[in-house]
Amino acid sequence: MVCREALLHDINDLHELYTKHLRVTEEILDAEKWTNLLKTLIENPDYHLLVGEVDGKVVVSVTLVVIKNLTYSLRPYAVIENVVTHSGFRRKGYASVLMEHASEIAQSKHCYKIMLMTGSKEEGTLRFYERCGFDMNEKTAFIRRF
Repeated sequence: MVCREALLHDINDLHELYTKHLRVTEEILDAEKWTNLLKTLIENPDYHLLVGEVDGKVVVSVTLVVIKNLTYSLRPYAVIENVVTHSGFRRKGYASVLMEHASEIAQSKHCYKIMLMTGSKEEGTLRFYERCGFDMNEKTAFIRRF
Protein backbone atom coordinates (compact mmCIF):
# COMPACT_ATOMS: atom_id res chain seq x y z
CA MET A 1 0.00 0.00 0.00
CA VAL A 2 1.16 3.52 -0.80
CA CYS A 3 0.43 6.13 1.91
CA ARG A 4 0.17 9.70 0.69
CA GLU A 5 -1.76 12.95 0.83
CA ALA A 6 -4.91 12.95 -1.28
CA LEU A 7 -4.81 14.52 -4.71
CA LEU A 8 -7.65 15.99 -6.72
CA HIS A 9 -7.71 12.96 -9.02
CA ASP A 10 -8.68 10.83 -5.97
CA ILE A 11 -12.08 12.52 -5.90
CA ASN A 12 -14.11 9.56 -7.16
CA ASP A 13 -12.48 7.05 -4.81
CA LEU A 14 -12.96 9.46 -1.87
CA HIS A 15 -16.58 9.99 -2.83
CA GLU A 16 -17.11 6.23 -2.86
CA LEU A 17 -15.39 5.77 0.51
CA TYR A 18 -17.40 8.52 2.20
CA THR A 19 -20.80 7.67 0.77
CA LYS A 20 -20.65 3.87 0.68
CA HIS A 21 -18.17 2.74 3.35
CA LEU A 22 -18.31 5.42 6.06
CA ARG A 23 -21.47 5.44 8.12
CA VAL A 24 -22.60 8.67 6.52
CA THR A 25 -26.00 8.68 4.95
CA GLU A 26 -25.99 11.83 2.87
CA GLU A 27 -25.14 11.89 -0.79
CA ILE A 28 -22.98 14.65 -2.16
CA LEU A 29 -25.52 16.88 -3.82
CA ASP A 30 -23.31 19.57 -5.35
CA ALA A 31 -20.29 18.06 -7.06
CA GLU A 32 -18.79 21.45 -7.88
CA LYS A 33 -18.87 22.62 -4.25
CA TRP A 34 -17.44 19.26 -3.12
CA THR A 35 -14.62 19.53 -5.67
CA ASN A 36 -13.84 23.12 -4.70
CA LEU A 37 -13.74 22.24 -1.01
CA LEU A 38 -11.48 19.27 -1.71
CA LYS A 39 -9.09 21.62 -3.55
CA THR A 40 -9.10 24.01 -0.56
CA LEU A 41 -8.42 21.21 1.92
CA ILE A 42 -5.60 19.75 -0.16
CA GLU A 43 -3.93 23.19 -0.26
CA ASN A 44 -4.21 23.73 3.53
CA PRO A 45 -0.88 22.80 5.18
CA ASP A 46 -2.64 22.01 8.48
CA TYR A 47 -5.20 19.66 6.88
CA HIS A 48 -3.93 16.23 5.94
CA LEU A 49 -6.36 14.15 3.93
CA LEU A 50 -4.40 10.92 3.92
CA VAL A 51 -5.11 8.00 1.64
CA GLY A 52 -3.87 4.47 1.24
CA GLU A 53 -3.70 3.29 -2.34
CA VAL A 54 -3.67 -0.36 -3.41
CA ASP A 55 -3.27 -1.21 -7.09
CA GLY A 56 -4.16 2.35 -8.08
CA LYS A 57 -7.32 2.53 -5.96
CA VAL A 58 -7.78 4.55 -2.77
CA VAL A 59 -9.07 1.99 -0.26
CA VAL A 60 -8.51 3.75 3.07
CA SER A 61 -8.55 7.36 4.23
CA VAL A 62 -7.83 9.25 7.44
CA THR A 63 -8.18 12.97 8.05
CA LEU A 64 -5.62 14.59 10.36
CA VAL A 65 -6.03 18.27 11.23
CA VAL A 66 -3.27 20.13 13.08
CA ILE A 67 -4.58 22.91 15.31
CA LYS A 68 -2.44 25.75 16.60
CA ASN A 69 -2.55 26.14 20.36
CA LEU A 70 -1.72 28.74 23.03
CA THR A 71 -0.92 26.19 25.74
CA TYR A 72 1.64 23.38 26.09
CA SER A 73 4.50 25.72 25.15
CA LEU A 74 2.55 26.72 22.03
CA ARG A 75 2.64 23.16 20.72
CA PRO A 76 -0.25 22.28 18.44
CA TYR A 77 -2.51 19.29 18.81
CA ALA A 78 -4.14 17.17 16.14
CA VAL A 79 -7.55 15.68 15.55
CA ILE A 80 -8.23 12.55 13.55
CA GLU A 81 -11.59 12.18 11.86
CA ASN A 82 -13.23 10.20 9.06
CA VAL A 83 -11.27 6.98 9.40
CA VAL A 84 -12.70 4.78 6.67
CA THR A 85 -11.66 1.61 4.87
CA HIS A 86 -13.37 0.18 1.81
CA SER A 87 -15.35 -2.83 3.04
CA GLY A 88 -13.53 -5.14 0.62
CA PHE A 89 -10.16 -4.20 2.11
CA ARG A 90 -10.85 -4.33 5.86
CA ARG A 91 -8.82 -6.35 8.37
CA LYS A 92 -5.73 -6.36 6.16
CA GLY A 93 -3.74 -3.80 8.18
CA TYR A 94 -4.17 -0.90 5.75
CA ALA A 95 -5.89 1.41 8.24
CA SER A 96 -3.24 0.65 10.88
CA VAL A 97 -0.49 1.70 8.49
CA LEU A 98 -2.31 4.92 7.58
CA MET A 99 -3.00 5.71 11.25
CA GLU A 100 0.71 5.32 11.98
CA HIS A 101 1.47 7.63 9.06
CA ALA A 102 -0.94 10.19 10.54
CA SER A 103 0.80 9.87 13.90
CA GLU A 104 4.18 10.47 12.27
CA ILE A 105 2.87 13.64 10.63
CA ALA A 106 1.51 14.88 13.98
CA GLN A 107 4.87 14.20 15.63
CA SER A 108 6.74 15.97 12.81
CA LYS A 109 4.49 19.02 13.41
CA HIS A 110 5.44 18.85 17.14
CA CYS A 111 1.88 18.09 18.27
CA TYR A 112 1.65 17.14 21.93
CA LYS A 113 -1.39 14.89 21.37
CA ILE A 114 -3.82 13.49 18.84
CA MET A 115 -7.50 13.29 19.66
CA LEU A 116 -9.92 10.93 18.00
CA MET A 117 -13.60 10.28 18.55
CA THR A 118 -15.65 7.44 17.18
CA GLY A 119 -19.34 6.84 17.14
CA SER A 120 -18.76 3.12 16.86
CA LYS A 121 -19.55 0.87 19.79
CA GLU A 122 -18.15 -2.21 18.04
CA GLU A 123 -15.51 -3.94 20.14
CA GLY A 124 -13.33 -4.58 17.10
CA THR A 125 -13.28 -0.90 16.19
CA LEU A 126 -12.52 0.18 19.75
CA ARG A 127 -9.71 -2.39 20.04
CA PHE A 128 -8.33 -1.16 16.70
CA TYR A 129 -8.02 2.40 18.05
CA GLU A 130 -6.43 1.11 21.25
CA ARG A 131 -3.89 -0.85 19.19
CA CYS A 132 -3.15 2.41 17.36
CA GLY A 133 -2.18 3.94 20.72
CA PHE A 134 -5.37 5.76 21.69
CA ASP A 135 -6.70 5.66 25.25
CA MET A 136 -10.47 5.70 25.50
CA ASN A 137 -10.39 6.36 29.25
CA GLU A 138 -8.22 9.49 29.34
CA LYS A 139 -10.85 12.09 28.45
CA THR A 140 -14.59 12.44 28.09
CA ALA A 141 -16.01 13.75 24.84
CA PHE A 142 -19.20 15.71 24.45
CA ILE A 143 -20.93 16.40 21.16
CA ARG A 144 -23.40 19.16 20.37
CA ARG A 145 -24.95 18.90 16.92
CA PHE A 146 -26.66 21.60 14.92
